[in-house]
Amino acid sequence: MTDKLLNLLKLSYSPYSNFKVSSIVVTQDGNYFTGVNIENASYGATTCAEKVAILKAVSEGYRKGDFKCLYVMTSSKQITPSCFLCRQMISEFFEPDNEVIFMNKNKEEKRYLVKDICPLPFDNNYLK
Repeated sequence: MTDKLLNLLKLSYSPYSNFKVSSIVVTQDGNYFTGVNIENASYGATTCAEKVAILKAVSEGYRKGDFKCLYVMTSSKQITPSCFLCRQMISEFFEPDNEVIFMNKNKEEKRYLVKDICPLPFDNNYLK
């Protein structure tokens, strides 16, 4: 998976920050969906790699309970966690015990459970 993530980093569209991010969603049935960050001159229109991968899976019919794990790699020397908007997206579609693997470009990694990176998620229970 690490080599695929490294190759995906090359597809990142990040001309403003040069901070490249790649992501792979792995589903329970063994499929995977890829994503890279896509920046925009209007910074608010930038889309994160994690969201791209998750939205591709959702657009193919996958829902909460269908996901196994999420890989996220950055072009940084540091292992970098997902932003909070992505964490909200992760908590919407992944189960609390699903694994999220953060990696740097040197293939070093840290593994977390969704419930650890999203300890107090906003979910549908608050909409009732």
